[in-house]
Amino acid sequence: MRRALVTGGNRGIGRAIAAGLVAYGLDVTIGARDPDLGRAAAADLGCRSVHLDLLNPKVYSEAMEGLGGVDVLVNNAGVLQDVSMLEDPAEFTTAMLVMVHAPFDLIRMNMGHWRKTAWGRIVNISSDWGSFAEGLAGPGAYGVAKASLNALTKALPRDLPPGVKVNAMCPGWVRTRMGGAGATRSPEEGAETAIWLATLPEDGPTGGFFRDRKVIAW
Repeated sequence: MRRALVTGGNRGIGRAIAAGLVAYGLDVTIGARDPDLGRAAAADLGCRSVHLDLLNPKVYSEAMEGLGGVDVLVNNAGVLQDVSMLEDPAEFTTAMLVMVHAPFDLIRMNMGHWRKTAWGRIVNISSDWGSFAEGLAGPGAYGVAKASLNALTKALPRDLPPGVKVNAMCPGWVRTRMGGAGATRSPEEGAETAIWLATLPEDGPTGGFFRDRKVIAW
């Protein structure tokens, strides 16, 4: 049974991704900053949870060590603050830590497992707000961090072991705490492409950026 880790998996898109991967037959662990919320969500989903604070390298390093390696890594956790980057530089640091540095660290920490298995799937949950083609929109440092995550996705295939694929995806405007009640998509609709990328066959793409299973511009 393939093992999967979904960061920020206790709510929103992450929870919907976790539910889809459980239904697909994977052994799923959700990472949550609040351990109690993580355990409650895992009980509902029929999976496991782990304390995963992406602002604390010691916490997520211990979590990865405890998991002993995963086959599928979904970097879903994100932060969004409606502030000026120049007026609140701490927000910039937080966005980069959660949405770029921590995903990179989690990938790096799992490399030993992927080298042994020669099979892996990395899904980076991004946004069209991180697309240069669409103008790097969004408040605060969100778009800048997602653009950096996209760049990491594009560059990583040259360093990953054979059999390991990495892709980014945009879920669209989703009804979550971050997206708001007026969003046009359900969490399940937003999760569908991520689940597809997490379970790609051997001839599937790598180093791409997708929405609704179609390539979109960086």
